[in-house]
Amino acid sequence: MLHVVLFQPEIPHNTGAIGRLCLATGARLHLIKPLGFSLDDRLLRRAGLDYWQEVDVRVWDAWDDLRSDAPEDAAFHFIECQGEKSHWDADLTSREAYLVFGPETRGIPPSMVEKERCVRIPMRGTRSLNLATAAGIVLYEALRQRTQAGITP
Repeated sequence: MLHVVLFQPEIPHNTGAIGRLCLATGARLHLIKPLGFSLDDRLLRRAGLDYWQEVDVRVWDAWDDLRSDAPEDAAFHFIECQGEKSHWDADLTSREAYLVFGPETRGIPPSMVEKERCVRIPMRGTRSLNLATAAGIVLYEALRQRTQAGITP
């Protein structure tokens, strides 16, 4: 299964859009507190449209709670500008693949990142992309790889 992890997301409409993306791809969405908004926020609901209640979403109090609950063979991929490997070159075909994104204004804390699993999206002329855009790029690359490998989403 594919998992999208938003560590301390700050902007509700990004989370709503990513929720719709997860629903469209069959991925599970994980939100790590603290959140920069309420799950009842109208901007979250607006971006998620009437799909939000159908999203497979889990909310965690802390990063360590998610890590300890994940299967032992889970592969965590940290999406960060500092990654040495592009998302095209990362193997995203693990049975349980977690795509981890940091808060919009700060990124993933360096203490959390496993350097060998740090992945970047190649880009020129900007230092970052919108969180929902970045999640879409990497999630659909994971789906492409899984489809080519004969893994059903």
